[in-house]
Amino acid sequence: MNITGEQLRLYAVTDRAWAADRDALFRQIEDAINGGASVVQLREKHLDQAAFLAEAEQFAALCRRKGAVSIINDSVEIALKSGADGVHLGQEDLEAGSARRALGPDRILGVSAHNVEEALRAQAAGADYLGVGAAFISGTKADARPISRETIRAITAAVDIPVVAIGGITRDNILELKNCGLDGAAVVSALFAQPNVRDAASELRQLCDKIAEEDWPVKTALTIAGTDPTGGAGIQADIKTMTANGVFAMSAVTALVAQNTTGVKSIVECTPAFLGEQLDCVFTDIFPDAVKTGMVSSTALIEVIADKLSAYGTKNLVVDPVMVATSGDRLISEDAVEALKARLLPMAAVITPNIPEAELLSGRKIQSVQDMEDAARAIYDSYGCAVLCKGGHNLNDANDLLWQGGGGQWFRGRRIDNPNTHGTGCTLSSAIASNLAKGYGLAEAVERAKTYLSGALGAMLDLGRGPGPMNHAFDIKPAYRKTAD
Repeated sequence: MNITGEQLRLYAVTDRAWAADRDALFRQIEDAINGGASVVQLREKHLDQAAFLAEAEQFAALCRRKGAVSIINDSVEIALKSGADGVHLGQEDLEAGSARRALGPDRILGVSAHNVEEALRAQAAGADYLGVGAAFISGTKADARPISRETIRAITAAVDIPVVAIGGITRDNILELKNCGLDGAAVVSALFAQPNVRDAASELRQLCDKIAEEDWPVKTALTIAGTDPTGGAGIQADIKTMTANGVFAMSAVTALVAQNTTGVKSIVECTPAFLGEQLDCVFTDIFPDAVKTGMVSSTALIEVIADKLSAYGTKNLVVDPVMVATSGDRLISEDAVEALKARLLPMAAVITPNIPEAELLSGRKIQSVQDMEDAARAIYDSYGCAVLCKGGHNLNDANDLLWQGGGGQWFRGRRIDNPNTHGTGCTLSSAIASNLAKGYGLAEAVERAKTYLSGALGAMLDLGRGPGPMNHAFDIKPAYRKTAD
């Protein structure tokens, strides 16, 4: 049985402290449902099994009659025997995978989580929703430690199942949870300790609807790459591209690269520890909707990136396997190529190799269209990620091949006679990441990215003494100051 974010909007958790007897408890539950609670969790800490089961059976019947979802606290056995819709487990209770197997596919499993690691583990084990917290200092759980808004945002961004906040939530603080990506809130005393439970539920439901509304329509993308002081490639090109494609751009620097249109002069690599701190700063504050990696020159940096992206549950990862600059300068060590293959490629939504990079990754020579298809298939089979094998290098010049599980799809492009192609790989991969961040499917993200790249090349910018940069801002109209007569 699935449960939606809408169903979880107002999640009521019972507490006998405010009910004189069972009849009073059930009047409170009915009032809560009538006021807008769509899920009710029956929590009993002091009843024996027989009494708990009898109460749970009556509870499940009431929720069915009122159209609410019935959840039993902690006990899979009581949930099964009573006919309730599901169970909610804490981290100290039965392991989620075992609970999933016992419940089968027809009952709901909710799991508490306090960090991204616990959230991802619960989702992988088969949880249908998460309760995260404590959101605030809780009066019903004295030992519950509040977690930060940043942690809540990181959890909601990392998982694909609904998430509700729980712990210390009241009508006065609930709106502090807005823009955390939550589907709803779980309340205890803010509901059942009130003199009029139905009115309290009605007010809380309206507030829960507000916290589920996002005020941040802008999407975000993160580039992890090296620099280009002349602005045509690397992080500078990525930020321009992301901005031009309508997302908020963020960056983590892997290396300071002294380069221009004529070539690379020198590289000063960032320390792995500092790169990790940059990534922590981004992910714990503004969680990116997509991530693009570019130049990563050493194994140590790749290991840090892979560890952080995995820990934070990154989505929409685009890997541009930058190995050689357009000028011919090598940008990655031999051992780092193996680390890239082992750690980053299997995590990617798509990788964007050019012909030499596709040859290296596939282990075969590419001299024809058929060779491109064979190489793309081989890369997909080896690493399990979609592959956009780019034309160019005098082969199928403006046409790119996207290979996914269902086979290949060609994206035909108009060849633009422009020698200034510095940073085209960075630009294309960043544009793909931007469109994935905005919610487009992979094929459409590639199509939109190629259209943008054609526009940037077609603007015919001519800067520098070597193969120059494109005009990333080709579609932005400059404001000219009126000259004096």
